[in-house]
Amino acid sequence: MEDSFKKRQILFSLQLLIGSAILYLLHIYLINALFSAKTFIIPLWNIYVFHIISVLVVYTTINLRFSNGKTQVFNPFILLMILKMILSIVFLLPLFLSDTTEKIGDTLNFFVPYFIYLAFEVYGIAQFLMAK
Repeated sequence: MEDSFKKRQILFSLQLLIGSAILYLLHIYLINALFSAKTFIIPLWNIYVFHIISVLVVYTTINLRFSNGKTQVFNPFILLMILKMILSIVFLLPLFLSDTTEKIGDTLNFFVPYFIYLAFEVYGIAQFLMAK
């Protein structure tokens, strides 16, 4: 592996993990402060693990392609985003199929971090698009 690949990967992974820890703790604090009596179908830690893994897979794939000399990263990025959306639907399937009438809290618990992680992911991948 190239040193630049490893350097970019380690830096992005550290930023992702530190940002995730801060976001997770803030999210738990807000849930406990605002919705202490409510129980959610999908545990919050599952949501964050899903987001961290999906962001790492997308970034690592793009970083690997870029390190191998393939500077065309926009098309693979779009394909990986479509795959990520499909996996999000599969991840949320237990929520959609549940008998619970109150699904808004779980949906917000998933999609607010989803868009924050998406913004972070786009910010990280923008360096590859600008390098071209």
